Amino acid sequence: MRKLSDSEALKLAARYKIPLAKTFLAKNEKQAVLFAKRLKYPVALKIASPDIVHKVDSGGVILDVKDEKSLKEGFQAILRNSRKKNRKARIDGVLVQQMASGDTELIIGAKTDPQFGPVVMFGLGGIFVEVIKDVSFRLAPIERREAQEMIKEIKGYIILQGARGKKPANIKSIEDLLLSVSRMIWSTKKIKEIDLNPVFADEKRCVAVDMRVMVE
Repeated sequence: MRKLSDSEALKLAARYKIPLAKTFLAKNEKQAVLFAKRLKYPVALKIASPDIVHKVDSGGVILDVKDEKSLKEGFQAILRNSRKKNRKARIDGVLVQQMASGDTELIIGAKTDPQFGPVVMFGLGGIFVEVIKDVSFRLAPIERREAQEMIKEIKGYIILQGARGKKPANIKSIEDLLLSVSRMIWSTKKIKEIDLNPVFADEKRCVAVDMRVMVE
């Protein structure tokens, strides 16, 4: 398997209407400055490389960049860190991304299981998925009713409803995202894994800030 390049993943996200935080691929520092001005500070910087799967572990992510000086320093630091971690990695550039946030962190994904075929996954992100493993699964393709069931059956559903004074999450936007991921894994047979993590949800929308796609 190989990981899609960030450019390929962005095109795929647009095709299947995956709500990603607005992102540009900067080939050089000058482009990064231009894109950051277009997005408006603060922004996030992330290494763009098909050979680097775990960007954070490679020192390839800098969040909350607030001005041009920090942007230029961050751009060079990300390239330096990534090359140090993997000298043979192909570097396409640096992603300049609109900072995104939300009341609740989610994880949404899909994979082609050798026995069952395409499967869609949903759960709360962060510590909930790492420690509690509060996730639900369905065979793709799913319909809206099944997306609703996936959301309601996790233990953390009460959080999405607005626990402890928080506003309820926009459940329909989460359903829409699950349906889009289902269509992607079902209709594109070469795709073996889709990982949207994290996805931030609030009362208005949900938005993904990272999308990893593995293909045959």
